Amino acid sequence: MTDGIQIFVLCHSLLQLTQLLHSAYFKSCITTIERRFGFNSMSMGTVSSLHEMGNMVLVVFVSYFGSRVNRPRFIGFGGLLMSCAAATLALPHFLSKPYQYHFMENSSAPEVCRQGGGGDPSEVRTQWLTMAAAQVLFGIGSVPIQPFGISYIDDFAEPGNSALYIAILFSISVFGPAFGYLLGSMMLRIYVDVDKIDSPLDLTPSDPRWVGAWWMGLLVSSGCLALASIPYFFFPRVKVPAQAKAPKTESDPLKDETSLETSLIDFLKMFPRLLLRMLLRPVFLLLILSQCCFSSSIVGLATFLSKFLEHQYGTTATYGSLLIGAINLPMAAVGLLLGGVVMKRVRPPVRTLLWLCLVPLSLSILLCVPLFFMGCSTQRVAGDHPISLVFFPRSLSLCNSNCSCLNNVFNPVCGEDNTEYISPCHAGCTNVTIDTLNPHRVQTYTMCSCVTALSAVPAGAAGMGIGRALPGSCTKSCPHLVLPAILLIAFAGFIASLSHNPIYMMVLRTVFQEEKSFAIGVQFLLIRMLAWLPAPAVFGLAIDYSCVWWKHACGNKQGACGYYDNNILRNRYFGLQVGYKCLGLVLLALAGWRVQHTPCLSIEKEPEVPV
Repeated sequence: MTDGIQIFVLCHSLLQLTQLLHSAYFKSCITTIERRFGFNSMSMGTVSSLHEMGNMVLVVFVSYFGSRVNRPRFIGFGGLLMSCAAATLALPHFLSKPYQYHFMENSSAPEVCRQGGGGDPSEVRTQWLTMAAAQVLFGIGSVPIQPFGISYIDDFAEPGNSALYIAILFSISVFGPAFGYLLGSMMLRIYVDVDKIDSPLDLTPSDPRWVGAWWMGLLVSSGCLALASIPYFFFPRVKVPAQAKAPKTESDPLKDETSLETSLIDFLKMFPRLLLRMLLRPVFLLLILSQCCFSSSIVGLATFLSKFLEHQYGTTATYGSLLIGAINLPMAAVGLLLGGVVMKRVRPPVRTLLWLCLVPLSLSILLCVPLFFMGCSTQRVAGDHPISLVFFPRSLSLCNSNCSCLNNVFNPVCGEDNTEYISPCHAGCTNVTIDTLNPHRVQTYTMCSCVTALSAVPAGAAGMGIGRALPGSCTKSCPHLVLPAILLIAFAGFIASLSHNPIYMMVLRTVFQEEKSFAIGVQFLLIRMLAWLPAPAVFGLAIDYSCVWWKHACGNKQGACGYYDNNILRNRYFGLQVGYKCLGLVLLALAGWRVQHTPCLSIEKEPEVPV
């Protein structure tokens, strides 16, 4: 069975790699999807986390069928279902009108909505519901992946190799997010409607109106998931070897009840009691709750890191995804693998292992402190916006009074006085200079009555103080900090990931052999319910409350955020992560205190009593 387990580990690593590739790719496209359909961060954070809903609903059935079914075959069916969900997630692109970014600025709001530039509310609602349904379907398909896969590996691995196999599994799988972000960097360079119209000649990926082909990567991940699922249908159903089972005792009612060949109805009736007994084990519960805190921090970081880099340092979506995929995630993979190797070589008792986990996690928190000071302030934006000090208090009611500018239009330009305007219309520009190499692209806006002239003005405008403006947003004040910041985030992730495998193995060693499938199901139920499901929405809400100017669509409806207060955004984004980590450290320390009052535990043998 040794060779079979090694092949299974390889296949399961590839499936989880592809699963995480899909999830990471979708996260790399969040800002693009927000811009395309006018979603806010909270709504996209909710969509991003909805795949956990299907997991939570079906975890009871996973617990029941864990030792009764062909686990590899169920994993294969789950992979095919995830493939269908990934393809469904791309449907809004094919059901929507072409993306409009160049409509006339003096158009009426209803006309803008008809053109697709403002986002018809009913259409936007349909697109959101389609994505939400696809995510729920994806969650249903992912239900058996980790519980069945990890318990399968742990049951049939040779003594002492389980920790190493699981470390290899996670270390290979973690490259999935890296590949997902790299795929996003490639696909977002392609124009979104490349299948409907020719790529626009007047837009580049650095333009704030650019929308990349977010849907193409979803089709790629759908195909990869289907291919990775096929090998599971060739693995036989293998029962747990008798010598691997721990002897039953009269003082172990939970193990007795779960080993009975009960009906599904009886199991559903006893499930609340079994769950309660599992949660009443102090060390098990504290370890799971600490994992929830650390997972919340990781999920919040991964979901909105690309968006954070775009708004904080002015990176493009493609460059931000490239940085995350090439630097941040590989460092985490190395940390996961190194943690597994240490577990294999040292084999420390749980009592020592718990306290050793506190050191890297504490260090990762300290490494996050400089990030609060490594950021750019919001660029100076002209307009009558007293709600925030980031807007330069310059009245535009006189200089562009004859322009009839609409707030539906978001086409920022940067004046030569280093002040940004929402559109050329808001800057009072009346002339344009076309790029000689590309007649469809604007090179400079001239005769801008709201821009203070700092250089020579065109002939005939001398003495009028009329300036010029360049297309696009003004350059951030600290773009040079993006590489130091991402390196510091990556190093902190590397340090923190050293503790992932030890904590995971401690959870497995605090339960009996027959309880592993049930315990893993409970573990993922709590992590999904308390971390993976709410964390993206919580981080998205914090980001939304950092917004100081919303794009408008179809009247007064809010679209995506146009400008954030970058200082508030940075403090809330990293503050939530540090807060979750600190709470996790407290819970982990309490688990260590409880272990001091428990007979010595080893990661290489079953516990003598439930802990």
